[in-house]
Amino acid sequence: MIRPINKDITLLSQKSEPATEKDLPVLLDLVETLNANSDRCVGMAANMIGVNKRIIAIRIQQQLTIPMINPVITKRARPYDTEEGCLSLEGVRPAKRYDSIEVEYFDYSFKKHRDSFTGFAAQVIQHEIDHCDGIII
Repeated sequence: MIRPINKDITLLSQKSEPATEKDLPVLLDLVETLNANSDRCVGMAANMIGVNKRIIAIRIQQQLTIPMINPVITKRARPYDTEEGCLSLEGVRPAKRYDSIEVEYFDYSFKKHRDSFTGFAAQVIQHEIDHCDGIII
């Protein structure tokens, strides 16, 4: 189900709770909502659809959607400063990011993964994990 975009700073500022297998419908809604907003958004966290769970999804090259349950960045390299926008917020804000990251997460089947990401994909993942941590850019 496509859900409305949450713009409530109070909810967005809260640290998300770990997700369980009971939260899979939230992941499905998150991916559907991300796809419905693909013209203006490349990543979403569950709190952006009003659910305080540690779930994110990103779109790479408009074709590959990567869902991540309980993502945690385990390695970071090559910091840089940038500016980012957010579907839940107005305007553009400064952010510190890392060009290369390693992330541990679970997929739809709760199979554990550890993957490395660089460049724009790494930036989007960091932005969405910030959402899970209650960090607003």
